[in-house]
Parts: sequence; C-alpha cells; structure tokens
Amino acid sequence: MRSVRRVNSTLANLAKRFYSLKVAPKYEFAASAEKQHLPAQELQVSKLPNGLVIASLENYSPTSKIGVFIKAGSRYESASNLGITHTLRLAANLTTKGASSFRITRGIEAVGGGLSVTSTRENMIYAVECMRDYVDTVMEYLINVTAAQEFRTWELSELPPRLELDRVLAFQNPQIGVLENLHSAAYRNALSNPLYCPGFMVGQHTADQLLEFVQNNFTSGRMALVGVGVNHTVLKQVGEHYLNMRSGTGAAGVAAKFRGGEIRNQNNDHLVHAAVVAESAASGTPEACAYGVLQNVLAAGPYIKRGSNVSSKLHQAVMKKNADLFDVSAFSASYSDSGLFGFYTVSQVDSASDVIKAAMSEVKNVAQGNVSETDIARAKKQLKAKCLMTVETSDGLLDEIGSQVLLTGAYVPTSDLVQQVDSVSVNDVVNAAKKFVSGKKSMAASGNLSNTPFLDEL
Repeated sequence: MRSVRRVNSTLANLAKRFYSLKVAPKYEFAASAEKQHLPAQELQVSKLPNGLVIASLENYSPTSKIGVFIKAGSRYESASNLGITHTLRLAANLTTKGASSFRITRGIEAVGGGLSVTSTRENMIYAVECMRDYVDTVMEYLINVTAAQEFRTWELSELPPRLELDRVLAFQNPQIGVLENLHSAAYRNALSNPLYCPGFMVGQHTADQLLEFVQNNFTSGRMALVGVGVNHTVLKQVGEHYLNMRSGTGAAGVAAKFRGGEIRNQNNDHLVHAAVVAESAASGTPEACAYGVLQNVLAAGPYIKRGSNVSSKLHQAVMKKNADLFDVSAFSASYSDSGLFGFYTVSQVDSASDVIKAAMSEVKNVAQGNVSETDIARAKKQLKAKCLMTVETSDGLLDEIGSQVLLTGAYVPTSDLVQQVDSVSVNDVVNAAKKFVSGKKSMAASGNLSNTPFLDEL
C-alpha cells in the first residue's frame, strides 16, 4: 500500500491541474459584451488495462460529483458472511491506512463536501460531492475509503448497535419487509440475499472477514470510476495511480436462479401488503423495455405529489370490487441476469382477497390483447419522461452512468433509450403480460392474512 501512503503529497498536485483547466464560464460585464458559451462535452468512457472503467461528463457545473461503483452488492455474500455489505456501508468512514476516521469526516466537512455510501443487490457505490475547486481534497478521502480499508477491531465493536437500529428502523416500513421476503421467495441464491444484516448476524462480522470480502470484490476489474463535472484526463490519471491496488476480476459471482415460492408474515397490522411477481427480463435488454411500458400501462405509481393511481388500469379494476382504502401498482425490478415483474397491493384485511384477485385479472386481461394503441402511446410517454427526468439531477445522472458502464463497459445515451421505448409494439407488451401470466409466481404478504389468498389460489 505504498501508493496509498503517498496520497497526501501526490494528490496535492491535482489542484494545479484543475485550476489550469479554466473550465469556469467567463463573463464580460461590458454593456456590449455577450455571455460566452463553452462547447458542450460528450460523455467519455475509457477502460484501463487492469479492467477499471473510467467515465466522465464535463458539464461545467460549479459542483462535482464522483463515484466509485463496485460489483460488491449483497448477491456476492455467502451464508458465512450474510449481511456483510450492510456492515461495510456503516464502516465507510472508519480509519483507513491513509486517514483517520476524524480526518475523513472533518476534511470533507471543511470543504462543504459530502460522502455517501449506498448498496443494492448488485453494486456498492461510494460517492463524494463538492465544489469543483476542492475535487482534489475529497478525492483523497474517496480513494482511502475504497482502496485502503483497515477495519480496526475497536472501531468495529461500535457498529452492532448502529446495525441493529438501522435494520429495525428500515423494517418499520412494511413495504421493505415484503420486498425482502419477495426476493427470498423468488430466488434460490444470489438475489435472495437481504439488503439489511439479519438479526442473527449483527456483530458477527470480524475484521478478517471484512478484509477478505474487500480483497475478493473490490478489484479494478469490478470497479468503475465515474465523475460528473470533472475533466476526464484528470479522472483517468487518478484511476491509473490510486485505484490499481488490487487487479483482476475478483471472485466469480453466482448466477441468479429463479425458483418461485411464497413467504407470509402474519401479524396484527390492519393493512395487508402483498406482492405477486414472475420472472421478467435482465436489465438493458429489449424485453426489459417492454416490461417498462407494461408497467406504465397498468399503473407505475402516482405522477404528482400526494397523487394516486386513480386513472390507471389496475386501480379501475379494483374499484369495480367496491374496495375501500387500497393502493395498487405494477412492480418491476431488473438485474444483470434476471428480473421481476408483477404488482404490489395495500388493502384492508377484509378486502385483501378482492384487491389481489382483481389486480391479477387485469394483468390477464392485458395478456389477452385487451390494450389499445392509445394506452401504449400514453405509457410510452410516461416511461420516456421518467427516463429523461432521472438524468436531470447529478445524483440520477451519476447513478445511471455508473450502473451502465459497470455492467457493460459502455453507456447508452438517454436519447437512444427513448428510441428503444418508441420501438416497443403492442405485441411486445402483450407478450410480456403473457409471460407473467404463464410463468411461475412468487408472492410475499404481510399483515393480518386471514383473508389473503395463497399463491396457488390466484
């Protein structure tokens, strides 16, 4: 780790490089002068010999956001270290080989920056954001927390109460519990692993286990360094010098295997949360685009603040059952090698059966071809608007770029995604609905389930 110890002295030179770029817009304040416009920049993607992908978009923003995307989500956990990615999330600002916990926290705060760590079932994302003049400062800490972890035992001993609190607070939301159980029921391995550390594993992860997981998964071949509002040349230099600690592709992942099944959580809640899904398509495939349109045909969710799905097909179908106080929407999740599609319902105990069966009947109705060109055109517009609005913010843009380049090594512009949506036909949407109807199902439900049908009754 000799290069990590040289982080402070070498990164100090980055400031000179950034200042010399002169990327800030210039303004002439003379009455006759006009604002000078800088040329628009295209996204640049490079892949280093060690497998590290570098992607950046110079948009001349006064703030810069940089993230390290790593194929190290919960799907890469094993039975012996279940929940370790949750522990890593909370251990992100602990002392490293190059900086103490206090220095990381204080150093980022001193320049008005921020460090965030999120994880999905597939990836872990370490991201920093700051004014562009201080990119060299926050980059030092980003490198430390992703490439120079140390995991001191006395610091790890403080994590279990935080892990337990984080888990308890998360599961106070019934929807999180249902979605976790849904993945456990749907998959036999990999994607069945939870996002939150199970109670029996809290405090069980040792420093050696954490280091072993990092060494196996935090390798250059499983990483992407992504920046928005950053010069590509400088970002590439950082990747070449400081994210080359562990080369190779790391541990091989296990392919997700959909199995179908049912998990029911009986309790005294007065509302019943239930989700029914079948296997759909992997992320980035044309079929996944068809499922996206189908989701909007049925009911993708409210489009205005505190709105409802009152005009959607699923909502109208349930309304015919005279059910009160319910919510229903189509559910879709895509991963690198699999996907889930179905519907999610929230209803009162007495009407749970009617709501779930009405939602299932409406999907079958679409599978029979009872969907118009007008419905498809409206759904396409909604999906295209969602794609465009996702990349309006730096957070959404960074996540979109990072997820794509880490998965495929390339980035598909939003304009091309919009064209893919336009190419979806009515037949594609009907076939997606047919696949759901005929496919093996998975179901998760939580609440007073006395009137909730079992999976084989749907």
